[in-house]
Amino acid sequence: MSEEPSPVVLSGLFIYPVKSLRGIAVESAEVDELGLVGDRRFLVVDDEGRFLTQRTRPAMARISTALTEERLMLTMEGGETISVARHPDPAAPLRVVSIWASEGLQGEDCGDDVAEWLGQRLEVRCRLVRIGAAFERPLLKPKARPGERFTFADGYPFLIASEASLENLNDRLLERGEEPVPMSRFRPNFIVRGCGAFAEDTWAEFTLGNVVFRGGGNCGRCPVTTTDQLTGERGVEPLRTLAEYRRRTGDSNLVDFGQNLIHSTKRGSVQVGDEVRVG
Repeated sequence: MSEEPSPVVLSGLFIYPVKSLRGIAVESAEVDELGLVGDRRFLVVDDEGRFLTQRTRPAMARISTALTEERLMLTMEGGETISVARHPDPAAPLRVVSIWASEGLQGEDCGDDVAEWLGQRLEVRCRLVRIGAAFERPLLKPKARPGERFTFADGYPFLIASEASLENLNDRLLERGEEPVPMSRFRPNFIVRGCGAFAEDTWAEFTLGNVVFRGGGNCGRCPVTTTDQLTGERGVEPLRTLAEYRRRTGDSNLVDFGQNLIHSTKRGSVQVGDEVRVG
């Protein structure tokens, strides 16, 4: 008798409380209408309300995040920690912010203290805003359905990548004498084990925990992947190597790693060890 194939399982689960700051590994997470609870519910913006990311501020990688039931805490390299309220506050002043093509978003300003703290460390005048009751950001993608919304993430609520895909990339890096890279370079929400390299690209629909997800398409990567997520130092890898074999068909300017996801089930939960049930 042939052996049953091993199941594909969730081996890593990450949330990123503040877009472009360090993420947090968790064992389980709730899912709500916007995405993973606690994921990218905060955003750093400049004086004009335009979002800031590691693309232009690689030092953002050096600021770690932590969540309690009530607070978001920020720390830079073991130094002083500052915290702000995690949950929406109807009394908070609103600030108009934008991220990519999403203009006129209403974010709750988190106050002068954290703005000064971030500004000193990022060497730019900035503010921290939070998603609150006034926030409304429709998901404007070809595979989105009417009424679907999401957070301060780039373009989709979730990102998935497999251990096999990273192993494939790291084998190529080692062959050319380069250091392997950790999965943190790609900032996925879900890491899966038990499938072939880039199999996750092909999943049009799958269930994880009690949540059904739809594939939104491959994720075109940016210079954040070349940024060390501990030091903020930037190089050329792994984007240079990926460009040799992962250029997108029909758009050679894009280099893909991982798949974007949309959740059809708007309430539920996922946890490490959950099986991925495709189809």
